[in-house]
Amino acid sequence: MSIEYLVSLFDFHQIMLVVATLFVVNMTITGVEIILDLTTKKERRWKDTVANCAIFVAHQVIEKTAFASFGFVALLPFYYLTPLSIPMTAWTWLLALLVADFTYYWMHRLEHEHRILWASHSVHHSSEDYNLTVGFRLSVVEGFFEWAFLIPMILLGFNPFQALVALILVAQYQHWVHTERVGKLGWLDEVFNTPSVHRVHHGSNAQYLDKNYGGILMIWDKMFGTFEREDEKVTYGLTRNIHTNNPVKITFVEFGNIWRDVKKCRIMGDRLRIIFGGLSWRPDYFRSANDTPSQDQHTKTAK
Repeated sequence: MSIEYLVSLFDFHQIMLVVATLFVVNMTITGVEIILDLTTKKERRWKDTVANCAIFVAHQVIEKTAFASFGFVALLPFYYLTPLSIPMTAWTWLLALLVADFTYYWMHRLEHEHRILWASHSVHHSSEDYNLTVGFRLSVVEGFFEWAFLIPMILLGFNPFQALVALILVAQYQHWVHTERVGKLGWLDEVFNTPSVHRVHHGSNAQYLDKNYGGILMIWDKMFGTFEREDEKVTYGLTRNIHTNNPVKITFVEFGNIWRDVKKCRIMGDRLRIIFGGLSWRPDYFRSANDTPSQDQHTKTAK
C-alpha cells in the first residue's frame, strides 16, 4: 500500500466510524456520571475532575496536531522493511485487536516497571478519585513513545493504519471501566477488563500493586501471573500522592523527581539506572545521605 492510500484510510475507512462512535459514547456516559454524582451528592473531588478534563483537552489538541502523524510516520520504515503482509478483512481486524491487546498488556506493564515510562503513565494513576473523568487523565508525553510498542505488530505484517487503530480501540474500550457505579459482574470479571478488575489496577493497596494490566482481556494477566480480584476496599492514587490539581504539575511532576535524583548521582551508570531502571531503585549513598525516594512509587516489583 502506498503512503497516500494508508493516510487516506484515516478519513475514509469504515472502522473510523466505530472509533468516532465510541468516542461519542465515552463522552456521553462521562457526562451522565457527572450529572448523577451531582444529583445524588456522591462524594467527589471536583477540582480533581476539572484537572482531568483540562488534561483531556490538552491531550486532544496535541494528539490532533503534533502527534497526529508522529507514530504513523515512525512505523512506516518497519512496514516497508518486512516481507510479510496481512490484508485488511473482518477476520484480520479481529486478529489485529487481539494482537494489539497483547501488545497493550506488555506496554502497560513496562510503563509500571521502568521509571522513565512511569513518569508519563503515573499521570493516569495520580488521582485519588475513581470516576470516568480519570479515563481522560492521560499524559500528553505518551504519544512520543507508545508507537514503538507496535513495531513487532508491523513486522508481523499489519499495516500502520490497522495497528494504530486497533490500539486506539483497545484504549477506547477501557474508558467505561473507570467507575465505581458498576459493581462486580461475575464471570465477566474473570474474562474481560471490567470496572471491578480495573479498580484493582488503580489501587495503592499492597495486594493490588502491579495487577491487572490487560486492556480488554484478562487472559494475559492470568497467563503471566498479574491477575487479582477485587477483595478489600480500594484506596486510589499513588503510594506517595502528589497533592496537586495543577494539570501542568500533574503531567510533569515525576520528570522533575527523576531530574532531581539524576543530579544527586555520582556516576553515569547510576544516572542511567535512575532514568531507565525500576521505580524504587536508588544508589546506596542516597540512603546514607538520609535521602528518601521521590513521589514516584506505585509498584512493589521494581527494585
